Order: sequence, then C-alpha cells, then structure tokens
Amino acid sequence: MSETVTIPSFAPRPKSRAARLSQLVPIAVLLPTMVATGIYIFVFVLWNIYLSVTNSSILPVYDFAGFDAYTRLWRNPRWTTGVWNLALFGVLYIVLSTVVGIFLAILMDQKVKGENLLRSIFLYPIAISFVVTGTTWQWILNPSTGLQSFVRNLGWESFEFSLITDRDTAIYAVVIAGIWHASGFVMVMVLAALRGVDTDMVKAGQIDGASMAKIYRRIILPTIWPVLISVFIILLQFAIKTFDLVLALTHGGPGISTTFPAMFVYDRLFAAGELAQGAAAAVWMLIGLVVLFLPILALNWVIRRQKGAVK
Repeated sequence: MSETVTIPSFAPRPKSRAARLSQLVPIAVLLPTMVATGIYIFVFVLWNIYLSVTNSSILPVYDFAGFDAYTRLWRNPRWTTGVWNLALFGVLYIVLSTVVGIFLAILMDQKVKGENLLRSIFLYPIAISFVVTGTTWQWILNPSTGLQSFVRNLGWESFEFSLITDRDTAIYAVVIAGIWHASGFVMVMVLAALRGVDTDMVKAGQIDGASMAKIYRRIILPTIWPVLISVFIILLQFAIKTFDLVLALTHGGPGISTTFPAMFVYDRLFAAGELAQGAAAAVWMLIGLVVLFLPILALNWVIRRQKGAVK
C-alpha cells in the first residue's frame, strides 16, 4: 500500500517595508531628472518649433506667421555655407577619426610595450574641452605664432603654411583639430571591443592560413559592429553640434568660410535678434539628426533580428 506524500505549499512572504523602500529610493532619485529631461526635450522643442512659424524678433511673438522664417533661412548665404561646411566636416571628421582610431586600436592590440602610457597619451585629447582644443590648434596653425613662424625662424624664409587663413582651406584646419580630439576616443572604444573578441575565431582563421590583416577585416571587425555603430552615432552628434571648437579655432572665418549651423543659430538667437529664424535653423538641425539617426537605428534593429533568427 503506497503512501501519499503531501508537499506543503509556501505562500510568498509579503515584502517588508525596508524592501519596498529600497525599490522606491532609486525611482525617487531619478524622477526629478527624468521630469526635467522630459520638459527639456518635449516642451522646449515644441516651443521652439512654434517660434519658428511666428514673426518673433528680439522677444517672442506668438501670432502665427506661416513658414516665412524657413523661406528666408535658405536664402541666407551664411546658413547655406554652414550646412555645406557641416556636411564636409561631418564626413571627413567621422570617417577619418574612425579610421585613425581603428588603426591605433589594432596597433595597441598587438600588446606593444608601454601600452598603458601610449593609451593615456592617445586618450588625453578627449579629456580636454573643444575650447582648449580649438585654442591650441589656433596657436599651432596661426602663421604668425605657429608652425609657419617656427619653420621660418629655422631659416626657411619661403615656407608657407596658411591653412587657417585661407578661405578655401580653413575648414580642413577644423577637420584636423576634430580628428586629433576624437581619434583617441575611438581607439579606446574599439580596443575594448577587440579585447572581448573570442580568441577561438582568431585561431581558427590562423589555422586556415588567413593573414592577420584578413582576420581583422573578415572576422574581427564585423564581430564588433555594435561598437562601431555606437562610435558613429557619438561622432555624428559631436559633428552636428560643433560650435565651441570652431569658435575657438577660426571664429567662423575667414569671412564665413568656416561657419556652422550651430553658430548660425547662436548668432540669430542672441546677437542678431531674430528668434524666428534662429528657431527655424534649430528645427532643421533637429530634422537632420532624426533623418540620419533613424536609418542607423533601423539597420541596427534589422541586423539584431537576423542574428537572433540565425541563433
């Protein structure tokens, strides 16, 4: 005769007051920041959009005036020049910073001697502000105080290096300063990702006779694509909001040859007293961010779905 074993059931114990309080504390701490961020993002963005369709000048005016500010904006040569400069700077800055950063990360991944010191040196520029970066490179590139003056003092009187004073080349001075500032950051991000790659994949490639260059190109770099996308997004937002670097380096000159949309917005809002046009320019910058970010996020989502399906 078999005996029936009864397993006692245990009702979950109610959470103690201390446990409930420990769950509420993080929410209470983060709530003010979340509310302030929500107000900053949604309320002020909507207010800015409405200002762009008014006739506001020095002070806000809330009578609807249509899209006149947007029409006048694209007739302004300073704005169109700024948009072109941003496109040129953004492409060169993002691509070259990423290439230089990946190259440095691959070199550091070879376990070179003095790696910690070299990593600190390459990372140092990102630790200083864009203002300091711009001021430093303004000294270096200024013909009267920088590299040109130094070389001429050595005896080469005919040496010329007027990158920063030429309207056609001044934008490339901004690109050089930006790459110097960002490439160390890219190096650290990529190096951290490289150190996390499965070594078995690398060994398998070596057994198949692949060179290290092909292993990096075909195996390692495709593996760390999420980090590369993150780097691209961070550099993109750095490029779009470029203001203090250009202000310290070239002040938007010579003329308007290195003006940027962020500088145009600042000038319209605080110097020229044209709130509507400054708000319209800010709206276009927001639209540009959305247009650039959404395809990247969509691509990221598609790739993740495909990898999940394969697994």
